[in-house]
Amino acid sequence: MYKARAYSAASAASPLALDTIPRRETTERDVQIEILFCGVCHSDLHTVRDEWNSVMPTVYPCVPGHEIVGRITRVGSAVTKFKPGDLAGVGCLVDSDHTCPSCQSNLEQFCPDATFTYNSPDKHQAAPVTYGGYSESIVVDERFVLHVPATLDLAGVAPLLCAGITTYSPIRRWGDIRGKKAGVVGLGGLGHMGVKFARAFGAQVVVFTTSPGKKEDALRLGAHEVIVSTNAEEMQQHAGTFDFILDTIAADHDINAYLNMLGRDGTITLVGAPEKPLEVSAFALLFGRRSLSGSIIGGIAETQEMLDFCGQHNITADVEVIPIQKINEAYERLLKSDVKYRFSIDMASLKG
Repeated sequence: MYKARAYSAASAASPLALDTIPRRETTERDVQIEILFCGVCHSDLHTVRDEWNSVMPTVYPCVPGHEIVGRITRVGSAVTKFKPGDLAGVGCLVDSDHTCPSCQSNLEQFCPDATFTYNSPDKHQAAPVTYGGYSESIVVDERFVLHVPATLDLAGVAPLLCAGITTYSPIRRWGDIRGKKAGVVGLGGLGHMGVKFARAFGAQVVVFTTSPGKKEDALRLGAHEVIVSTNAEEMQQHAGTFDFILDTIAADHDINAYLNMLGRDGTITLVGAPEKPLEVSAFALLFGRRSLSGSIIGGIAETQEMLDFCGQHNITADVEVIPIQKINEAYERLLKSDVKYRFSIDMASLKG
């Protein structure tokens, strides 16, 4: 075991502050990574403040961060995929049981014994729970480490490990979207990635937003058209014309308004998680044979595919780079949606 500098929260009411945490020594299957950038996900804030207590209570001290990009500094004797000096990424998972049907299908995100990057029981017992990427280094089983294209801006790569794969996976799974009409509901951390991926896959991309002021940015990001969802006339003009809609909204909203945008056999996939249950009209589904589905992150193989795709198409997240010392301020801004479109922590600031 060795000690690493990190930012942690001591309780739900405590700000994140400088701390020293234990990390396990590199075993034969592990790689040790010097963390260069770590994205800030809304899940970090929820976990730090114990807002998911009924589902996943937070164990303190809590070190969040599951959008990790860094450089490998050490590898175990049995490691074959990486060497010191390689760029590497770590997302929301750092282990699984490797044997269940989900793992055998490269869908580790659905493994009942998955180990999340932070606030998850630590199988190696370096600490009671796993500690995430708001740290100077991390040790991870090579099977959960990803190759990062060297051509991409690393600060913008970090959010791809959660926001990127969360939006890439459902679009990819839908099928050949070239020439199809695809909608993206919301233009935040997830939505802006959905626009970039849908455009890169060749779709006719339309953004739904409640904010007319976001139209210019949506077009810059790759949308062909923007619909202000509070404008009934605009909504009616497009009713029944969409093949696929990616719904990224985490706040309460009328899902039926978007179901009615779908054509026959159209699909809406939810990647946002509203706190209140959505009320779905059966008729909105029945007439048109429409589908409503949900999706989280992808498995390790699909996440690597996503990173390779980003390398080929020069796709990264739009980020505001911050020092770790501004993380508490960033959380407050995150609550106000005051960021375009993700925060990325420059972990070199941890050494200062």
